[in-house]
Amino acid sequence: MIDDELWSAIGDPTRRRMLDLLLADGGGTATSLSDQLPVTRQAVAKHLGVLDRAGLVHSAPSGRERRYTVDDQQLARAIGQLTDVTATWDRRLQRIKRIAEAIEQRKGEKS
Repeated sequence: MIDDELWSAIGDPTRRRMLDLLLADGGGTATSLSDQLPVTRQAVAKHLGVLDRAGLVHSAPSGRERRYTVDDQQLARAIGQLTDVTATWDRRLQRIKRIAEAIEQRKGEKS
């Protein structure tokens, strides 16, 4: 079953980039992320809130800021869901292909 809140959070390109940065750096703050992104610190903080509500990141106090890290289990859950969706669509597309081939074969037999 697809988690809409999770996929809504991941669906935004800025949030995906933030996850990439957090994974590459082992974590970060709103300030450190805003230094690497073309958005303000306030926008980064709002995006981090969305990621936090979706369970994709966790935060802990770090001086005057909060340090964010990616939740590996929730990310693995998202990957699992994506794998399931991919498999479902692969099956559907194969079925469509078989139907189209059967239609073409019948057209060839009538000629």
